[in-house]
Amino acid sequence: MAVQKIEPSYTARVTAVGARNGHVSSDDGVLSHDLKTPGGKSGETGATNPEQLFAAGYAACFQGALFGAGRKHEIDVSASKVEVDVSIGKAEDSRSSLAVAIRVTIPDIDRETTQTLADAAHETCPYSRATRGNIEVTVEAT
Repeated sequence: MAVQKIEPSYTARVTAVGARNGHVSSDDGVLSHDLKTPGGKSGETGATNPEQLFAAGYAACFQGALFGAGRKHEIDVSASKVEVDVSIGKAEDSRSSLAVAIRVTIPDIDRETTQTLADAAHETCPYSRATRGNIEVTVEAT
């Protein structure tokens, strides 16, 4: 599949220093977080990690796509909840890779309809499009 070029409507710029035990900050100063290696090998807490930041971005983006799917199907999904787990580990080729599990809950909407909306969101979400075919991503209605 050929890479599609975009006409940017927004560009986020974040700078990282110190890798997994460093700091990330956005050029506008809104994002500013210390980082620690996941699992806290040294027992330290109080900092985020790249996997949490990726999960946060994916969850928010996916819910935006879910809102779009809800509008298209004329279903109110404003009370929905999207949980995203991002796991890091060794792939079959022994290199580090990611896996994503997305769980979607929509109160008062049956599981089958929720799955239909979640699948539609997965087709349009920019994070889902970016990861499709690159890492394992599962989408489940709960």
